[in-house]
Amino acid sequence: MDRGECVSLLPRVCEVLRDSGRSLPDDTSLEKLLDWFSGLTEAGGSLLEAHPCLLEFISTVVNKTSSDPDVISFALKLSGLIAATEDGFETLQERSVLDLTFNQRHWQEAGLWEDPCIRIGWIQGVRSMLQHSKALGFFVQADFIVPLLQLQTDSSLFVAAAANQTLAHVLLFFQPALSAGCNGTVKSQGSDTRTREHPGVTTAETDHDYSAVLVAISEYLKGSLVRGEENTRLHQSRQILKLLALLLARAAPPLRDKLLRTVADPLEELVTAGCSRLMPPLMDIVLAANSSSSVPDQRVTRLLSSMLNTNKPADRLRAAAAFLHSGHRDTVHTVRAVRILLLPLDIITGQTLLGADTSEEHRFSMVEQLKSKTTCVSMVCVCLTNTPQITLMPPDLLPCPLVVIVSAVLSLLRICCGDSSSGGCAEVFRNVIGSGKVQKCALEVLACLSSSPGVKDELTEVVTVLIQYLNDPDSDPTVIHKSYQALVKWMSVCEDLSSVTDLLRRDLSEVVRKRVCDMRWEVRDSTVEFLGKLAAVPKSAEETRDGTWPGSCSSAPLLREALQDPESYVRASAVAALAQTLARGWQQGAALTQEQTDIVSRLLEILSQDTEGFARRAVLQYFIAWFSSRASHTSPPSSSTTSSSSSSSLLVNSVSSILSLGSADLDWEVKVHTLELAELLLDEALSGHRGYRKGPETPPAPLHPYAVVPDRTSTLRMQGAESDSAGALSDLVERGVVSALLSGLVDCDRPVGLKACQLLITLRDTICPPPLETLDATPATATVARVSCELPACGWGREIRKILGANKCDKAKEADVAGETREEGKGEGNDGVSVCEMLRSLGLDARLDVLSQSSDHVHNSPLSLLQDILTASAAHTRQDMQPGQEVIVDCY
Repeated sequence: MDRGECVSLLPRVCEVLRDSGRSLPDDTSLEKLLDWFSGLTEAGGSLLEAHPCLLEFISTVVNKTSSDPDVISFALKLSGLIAATEDGFETLQERSVLDLTFNQRHWQEAGLWEDPCIRIGWIQGVRSMLQHSKALGFFVQADFIVPLLQLQTDSSLFVAAAANQTLAHVLLFFQPALSAGCNGTVKSQGSDTRTREHPGVTTAETDHDYSAVLVAISEYLKGSLVRGEENTRLHQSRQILKLLALLLARAAPPLRDKLLRTVADPLEELVTAGCSRLMPPLMDIVLAANSSSSVPDQRVTRLLSSMLNTNKPADRLRAAAAFLHSGHRDTVHTVRAVRILLLPLDIITGQTLLGADTSEEHRFSMVEQLKSKTTCVSMVCVCLTNTPQITLMPPDLLPCPLVVIVSAVLSLLRICCGDSSSGGCAEVFRNVIGSGKVQKCALEVLACLSSSPGVKDELTEVVTVLIQYLNDPDSDPTVIHKSYQALVKWMSVCEDLSSVTDLLRRDLSEVVRKRVCDMRWEVRDSTVEFLGKLAAVPKSAEETRDGTWPGSCSSAPLLREALQDPESYVRASAVAALAQTLARGWQQGAALTQEQTDIVSRLLEILSQDTEGFARRAVLQYFIAWFSSRASHTSPPSSSTTSSSSSSSLLVNSVSSILSLGSADLDWEVKVHTLELAELLLDEALSGHRGYRKGPETPPAPLHPYAVVPDRTSTLRMQGAESDSAGALSDLVERGVVSALLSGLVDCDRPVGLKACQLLITLRDTICPPPLETLDATPATATVARVSCELPACGWGREIRKILGANKCDKAKEADVAGETREEGKGEGNDGVSVCEMLRSLGLDARLDVLSQSSDHVHNSPLSLLQDILTASAAHTRQDMQPGQEVIVDCY
């Protein structure tokens, strides 16, 4: 950014905004301009010193009430930003700008106060200004607290929220400190550390101003917490409760205690009144007060007890859930909350979760609420959602063993399918029959409960119920998906599956074969995904051998069939599942099977012909997983030495085709995955080479010009390494790795170019020796330098030649045109180009710097913004503009 040019352009921009303000390139230009000014202020600069035109701009705009409201709002915010420093505050006061800018009556008389953007500009300007004691004194003397309190319940949610935040800011920022350290630094619990320095204003005056604000806000809070169901009062009470929660969460003890003394009684009256719509913000207050205090406050404890004993079951349930999720542990209230949350499950299933000591009054009121279908589904879902949290409690806080909770969830799942054999309340449980919402919640809970201690005895029942859900023709796709997830979870944690052998071998296998052909693609996708996850579940050799594991012999054919699915999501899931299913056959040295050969052929076909990117990305990830799983990377099998009958040879022989197809793909993610595979090949070839560092972040240190010359033995070792380097580089060229990297380097997608550039730098710094003229040439050095790569006559090959030609001209402008023409001719004839010479000539380091930056560093700049505003203004004033013609600018 040219700072000087910004300084010269800003007066013209201010003139444009002052005169019309309507010729803006987009709706957010003023906010972006304000962001720039904020950044300058945070960096410690003075806005008025750097840009004196701003003072005249603000003065003109606030006096000229016919200005555009957006520009006036911008001027209000800018005034607050300038007044945030004491020097800026004093300058604005001396020019009589501050009083007029924040004079609410001035904007009311001009008829502008009704515009929300003026009100929010006023609020945000006031908040920005309130950063020092002089601003607090001005705030109190001007009696700004009254309009702020009124705006706290404004009809505009944005205005109300801004007023809420500003009220909290003034109380928290200026609250008295708890302790003072050196250099005036004070620390308040719940608030940021800051330095309180009030030049020219005594601490007594500041504290007096703060006390006035605190008294006004406290009285307002106390008088505004009103009862009643009227919408206007509810809106007011809700806003007050939000403000209280915000304050209590961050207030230091003196302020927190003062606030609690003021509002404790009105809050308890609200709880007693039983206004359901105020229960969530009331619980927020309880949790905020608890989180900011290490010692329980009796007033907060009393309020919490009242909420957990309210007469309305739904409110009781929500309060219990909020308390449990807060993480605050109070034995009495935790036990109470757990019992409240388990009561709906107890009533519906008839399981003895709570014993006989449950309050009959609460049980009766809960039953009455559960008789309404809508309320029943909602309350049961709240119960289920919180059940996993309940199971994490210490056993002494639970009313029953965990296995009983698992049994109750299974009973609920049966009831949802129409099983009426439960001992629960018939009037209630019919409300959950066929409820997909309850089924999904219950299945999620069942999956979570799989790792709970002492529940493995329920494995048979769990598998039976889940297979029932998978087999049910009425189960919707999401329910089936969650059933599969729960089944994998339980099978993963249970070491002994002998009790469910028949269920897995017979019933589950049959269900899977049916669902993989389901008419709904979501079900097919979930089934294919399940087969892949099942392959990753630990299993014993005996289970694999005797077919206990479902699909141990038949899942691969099902997945190969799914590769032909008409839905691309299913094809992609089938590829991923095959990768998990066949992983055991990928070990280096394993015998090659016809199945592997057929699958690789089909995957290459997908990579070259599939019209959807999902499947093509999955194919690359398949080969990446296969390559990563090979047993050893220390002795890479070359294409000439690998046994033609091993699975490893199949992968090696396919690499060139994979890299070639992946590099030419239109999907940038496919190309990035292709480079990830190239990186694995690079790592395999280069690991063990002197100076190799995985990744471009830590390149090997260059040889110092005055370094000690190594002895003959060291020289021989280096020559041996260079000889190995020549072989490794030749292998990388032959496999197509170098071509893939060069293709990616000139790709139009920045993530592709960035990764390719990083890998090419790694290759250059590891293998390529310095130019021959900089050191004594050795046969090994010459061998590495002679390794060449062919560049195609078009496409990426032509782009690489252009870069090489441009860099060559930059380095040697005296090169004759005929020589350059001959060089082009060599490329067009597909003659090989030295890899090392090419890597040194591509300017990779400079290219990496450019690729590491997003386009924002060019367009998202203050200079670009100022130019756009001026361009848009000039375009709008042109006489030859057609009506409705759009002004195109590059404003970020």
